[in-house]
Amino acid sequence: MQKKYIILSYLIVLITLFSDARAQMTLENPILPGFYPDPAICKVGTDYYMVTSTFVYFPGIPVFHSKDLKSWKQITSAIDRPSQMDFMGQQVSRGLFAPAINYYKGIFYITCTNIDKGGNFIITAKNPAGPWSDPIYLKEVRGIDPSLYFEDDKVFIIYNSDPPEYKSLYSGHRTVKIYELDLATLKPLGSERILVNGGVDISKKPVWIEAPHIYKRNGYYYLMAAEGGTSVNHSEVIFRSKDVRGPFIPYEKNPILTQRHLDPKRKNPISSVGHADLVEGPDGNTYAVFLGVRPYEGDFYNTGRETFIAPVKWIADWPIINPDHEEVQYEYKVNWKEDKQNNQLPVTGNFNFRVPFKDTLNTEFLFLRTHNPSWYNFKENKNALTIKLLPQTILEKGNPAFIGRRQQHLSSSASTEMNFSTKLANEKAGIVIFQNENHFYFMCKSHDNGKDVIQLFKGNPTTDKMDLLKQVALPSFQKTAYFKVNSERDVYSFWYALKENEWKPLADKIDGKYLSTAVAKGFVGVLYGMYATADGQITDNKAIYKWFDYSGNDSTFKK
Repeated sequence: MQKKYIILSYLIVLITLFSDARAQMTLENPILPGFYPDPAICKVGTDYYMVTSTFVYFPGIPVFHSKDLKSWKQITSAIDRPSQMDFMGQQVSRGLFAPAINYYKGIFYITCTNIDKGGNFIITAKNPAGPWSDPIYLKEVRGIDPSLYFEDDKVFIIYNSDPPEYKSLYSGHRTVKIYELDLATLKPLGSERILVNGGVDISKKPVWIEAPHIYKRNGYYYLMAAEGGTSVNHSEVIFRSKDVRGPFIPYEKNPILTQRHLDPKRKNPISSVGHADLVEGPDGNTYAVFLGVRPYEGDFYNTGRETFIAPVKWIADWPIINPDHEEVQYEYKVNWKEDKQNNQLPVTGNFNFRVPFKDTLNTEFLFLRTHNPSWYNFKENKNALTIKLLPQTILEKGNPAFIGRRQQHLSSSASTEMNFSTKLANEKAGIVIFQNENHFYFMCKSHDNGKDVIQLFKGNPTTDKMDLLKQVALPSFQKTAYFKVNSERDVYSFWYALKENEWKPLADKIDGKYLSTAVAKGFVGVLYGMYATADGQITDNKAIYKWFDYSGNDSTFKK
């Protein structure tokens, strides 16, 4: 009898230890820090695929893969060929708005909006890692934020659109509409139908009902959408119906996710949450991915709108996001094991990462508006990235010699080693911290009054030019220079060196709010980048970059 008790005790201990081991994994928010807004997700077997907005950055629409909803690896960009589309002539916050991803009978579908060139479109792939097809544009589907719903070999597209008869009752009055599509051709069938007019309660003048998704559960069709605009009043609301074409009845306790009622002065706030998508987790429960921001003061943030995750509970047949907390949490414990991926670049948490330039660019790097390999290469100089100085500048809406990566932390730094010399004042090459065409800081090596110089410029939206903030002279024939930019919430500092790690301050306590979304406006976040220009002139001169460092260390992430 005593042996049975001992064996039973051991079994209880083993079961407890096993349960504790399974419960050790933590989902850390944001799951995609930095400028990764408007997430959409789908599950295929045990694999998860997620996409986010990129606006005019190229390649567009990153496709991420995960097995555990924590460890995300970018496997491709769905818009990776200029022949698919480019964004020349568009401002930074235009381009691609709000992709959605679906899977049906062996085919992956991405719906999205090219806001100024063609409108809503669909691209497809048999493999989520690509290649993705050329876009099929849907001229009849007028609006933004399209997503698909598949059922019984029928497919419907749901999207944000104009108010009834194009007559707005108030500013921000929009609708959610639905079209059936032909599954073979993806062309619209019949006529569109309004599912939601205005929002949850049109008498209260709700604004910007958008980013709709439809799900089916227990005989109900659920229509989930964002409401309130993408800033501090952002929220997520839910409706349901017995028919996919409506009528849809709003949940009486909407919204199902928001942070707009909380004290903006709370510690380490996550705000502006919304634009969500639902997915089944490895444990069989529902989870939501959604955008949010991490302001350092008020509504000031430079890291852009980021991707977060939270658990969902179904209460009385309604999904409630983040039901056990008032605030969206930085950590959620889950009861499945972490499944890290091979050769994954650092994406989440705190990290230091150096990119030595050898023969290709990592997926983290972005261009402006299109990809033109004629102005950069890895062959001309061994173990280096050679960038030709272009006449185009970052103040314009073309394709300047700019290669950037996202600022993903409130406390971060980026640095690079560059070899460059010139005798012309218009030729400049260095490192830039870039928000949009007028809101940036550019630290560069150039020439002025017969001397080699290090300069710091600031974009000026009033003049559409750059203002010189600081300049120091360099020794003659000094080709190699090192540049470093540090961010500490709303303060940036700029450093240079003539020998590695022998840093000298160029400018300290530079206004970081100038790079914030609150000041610069638009929908993007800040990028650190390499940038070389001849400012309107044609030249054969080039800048040679050896490596690019990024590091981030935020207190909200685990050490």
